[in-house]
Amino acid sequence: MTTILVAEDDATTSHFLQGVLEAAGYTVKAVSDGDAALKQLRKKPVDLLLTDIWMPRVNGLELLARLKESPAPHPRVIVMTSDDTPETLLQAVRAQAYQYLRKPVEPKALVDLVRDTLAANPEALPIEVISALPHWVELLVPCDLATAERIAGFMNHLRADLPEEVRERVGPAFRELLTNAIEWGGKLDPNQKVRISYLRAKRMVLYRIADPGTGFCFSDLSHAAVSNPEDSPFEHDAKRLEKGLRPGGFGIMLAKSMVDELLYNEAHNEVVFVQYLDEEKKES
Repeated sequence: MTTILVAEDDATTSHFLQGVLEAAGYTVKAVSDGDAALKQLRKKPVDLLLTDIWMPRVNGLELLARLKESPAPHPRVIVMTSDDTPETLLQAVRAQAYQYLRKPVEPKALVDLVRDTLAANPEALPIEVISALPHWVELLVPCDLATAERIAGFMNHLRADLPEEVRERVGPAFRELLTNAIEWGGKLDPNQKVRISYLRAKRMVLYRIADPGTGFCFSDLSHAAVSNPEDSPFEHDAKRLEKGLRPGGFGIMLAKSMVDELLYNEAHNEVVFVQYLDEEKKES
């Protein structure tokens, strides 16, 4: 039986989480702070730790830090909090939180996230935080599609204060370009790393994704929609079928349509895209 430890100081929230997870078939143990969580983990290992951030005595970030420093194996951790400031989120990523869940918690989202986390590859390599400033985030990410989904989720929370229309543009563009970098540049080799930068200025957000591959030429992308003639928007489908590739190939074209500027370096193994936050600044 899969066992989950919940660290949450609010009794009502703790009872709610325990009820949802037990109804989903999990065995749940609940404690009220990080210190009690550490004592419980020393007594008996669990499969997953679900922790709040701001708790008395030992908070969630301190709990993560102590687990990271410990030589003993520890469970994957899902952090949950209503505090989604960049500083808190990036501290959680740096301390190797596996996933992040914003309060108030929706039952289906909780169960789905728990199932995905438990089903993930146990050998997944960690995400390395190079810079954790709110205006300059830089990460080294293993070339693994599951890790890409995790990063997309973290970055979505990082953009929480942006206008909704901006989030709707940059979120899918980031996911598409990161997936391309991991799948084509990194060859899905988790020992290879993609470097991600996120810069937040007053009037724009900028992303840079650099993959470990040798790059590509647009003339060689017959399997991608970006190479299609205007009068034949699905010509690439036949090429993908010939190459045995999954359906798709719209990533670069979709990304270009979603953001204000998209630029590649000469080798085409680094891409930068920009979304302006001030239309007057963009037009000037």
